[in-house]
Amino acid sequence: MTNTYYKNKTVLITGGAQGIGLGMAQAFAREGANVVITDADKEAGNEAVERLQKEKLKVEFIPCDISQEHEVVALLAKVGEKYKQLDVLVNNAGIADPFMGDLEEMLMSEFDRILAVNLRGPVLCTKYALPLLRKATHPAILNISSTRAFMSEPNTFAYSASKGGLQALTHSLAISLAEDRIRVNAIAPGWIETGEWQKKSDKYKPQHTKEDKEQHPVGRVGTPEDIAEAALFLCSDKAGFITGQSITIDGGITVKMIYV
Repeated sequence: MTNTYYKNKTVLITGGAQGIGLGMAQAFAREGANVVITDADKEAGNEAVERLQKEKLKVEFIPCDISQEHEVVALLAKVGEKYKQLDVLVNNAGIADPFMGDLEEMLMSEFDRILAVNLRGPVLCTKYALPLLRKATHPAILNISSTRAFMSEPNTFAYSASKGGLQALTHSLAISLAEDRIRVNAIAPGWIETGEWQKKSDKYKPQHTKEDKEQHPVGRVGTPEDIAEAALFLCSDKAGFITGQSITIDGGITVKMIYV
């Protein structure tokens, strides 16, 4: 965006240590924001801070499992103690692997864990961030959903259900928090390549086939930067008349008719 809107504003990004979350953390910090990233993976969190501080960006890491209420309470207490208010909350953290295997053999504990992180977690973070968000002039919440909220492959029911719930949570919160002037929107990413945005032990060089690219109408697979640019817009005053909405960013693949 390259303007001064985010200068000295405070942005909290859950799941901000790797992938799309790290891409957004970098983007907000480059715009001058004080970025707090939280993640259950301490190794990834420390590496993320090291990576971003090499650019002299203002970022810190606070470890947290967002499915655990007491950890979320402690997280927001630390943010409030240091920054006094919160301008942007990005609910990005989630268990990313959508495949669960056969429904009859699935352990309900596995299903519950995905719902706890992907859906309950954003509810907890929003609940305890509210006092800090209310102190901001133009507070915004951004939920990172998925195109799997609208379409599925076999045996992805837990992930799809969690992201579908996050879509509904987005418009519900937008109405519920309107009196507090808090805008709430969502981004539903499609195939976003995060190989270069993982911690060192998981990092890999992406190898995309011609078919991988050409199945997308735009001719390529997505990147964290694609999501980050939209996040900067949706959480800024330029999107001040947008709330309760979800923007699909998938290179056009979900609107493409496919015949077998």
